[in-house]
Amino acid sequence: MKLSKYTTLLAPMLLLAAAAAALLLWLCGLNFCKEDNKYLYIRTGETFDEVCSHLRQEAPTARMTAFQLADKILGYHHRIRPGRYRLSNISTLQLVRNLRNGQQEPIRLTIPTVWTPAQLAGKLSKRLEADSASLALAFTDSATLAKAGIPPHELFSNIIPDTYETYWTIKPTELLKRLKREHNRYWTPERDAKATQRGLTRNQVATLASIVERETSRQDERPIIAGLYLNRLRQGMKLQADPTVKYAMQDFALKRILLQHLSTPSPYNTYLNPGLPPSPISLPSKNSMEAVLNSTSHDYLYMCAKEDFSGQHNFAATYAQHQVNARRYAAALNAKGIH
Repeated sequence: MKLSKYTTLLAPMLLLAAAAAALLLWLCGLNFCKEDNKYLYIRTGETFDEVCSHLRQEAPTARMTAFQLADKILGYHHRIRPGRYRLSNISTLQLVRNLRNGQQEPIRLTIPTVWTPAQLAGKLSKRLEADSASLALAFTDSATLAKAGIPPHELFSNIIPDTYETYWTIKPTELLKRLKREHNRYWTPERDAKATQRGLTRNQVATLASIVERETSRQDERPIIAGLYLNRLRQGMKLQADPTVKYAMQDFALKRILLQHLSTPSPYNTYLNPGLPPSPISLPSKNSMEAVLNSTSHDYLYMCAKEDFSGQHNFAATYAQHQVNARRYAAALNAKGIH
């Protein structure tokens, strides 16, 4: 049978279309990026052209051709969603689908122990889309804190440092709400009971834990130091904790507390004011929180850093013994020229 000229022309066109479709499917089926642990970060307000510019730095031209063809089919360019998206071990077609649907890859956000909300904002801004200025504002603004159920000036009483899974694009207000939920989850009935046994509120536990945190990095000593300060509170003695002087002066690098420093006016200076400060002087670790809730029972009322600079402390139940310990430490500081 004789084929018409239209059939003769149609056959090559069909073959060409089939080949093009097969090529597209092959390209879209290939991994977009061969390297491991590669991610695309799209900031709020970025355009499709900017997204393509980011992608060109991570993939060969063939993948970008497939990406743009897949975009024409799926229409991703009509709505750019910010976020952190995985590029490794994922097909080009699936990448476009994830981008179109806003299917982000979560991050593991570690909350560090820091002295101030500004320091916390600076640390977290390195892991989140939000910049340090917007985070710092959220951490200190009473109205924003209230939305998360956090009283003014008690931010560090309502955060439990840990590693949490969240999204790179989380907003500061939502981050505060998430941290408040984790705080509430931490405070089990058992922990509340331990706080009550020690005559402390949740805020006071965090406040004492912040002092313990800054007194030592040795986890084995923290329950002892917590017990020491609880002994002082019970006897009506001033805590006279050196880290509170650093906080009052806002000089966190100060290596030696001198007599002139002790008179720094501040409600946080425990050399001037009885009892605990009104709120934490820093963000206490979970370990320091547990040290307060599980404090050691003993008769110590005084402590002084050991003269060998090991990070350990000499503890004393009497002022006379404390003076002996303090003189040894002062002599060691003088020998090293630390003023």
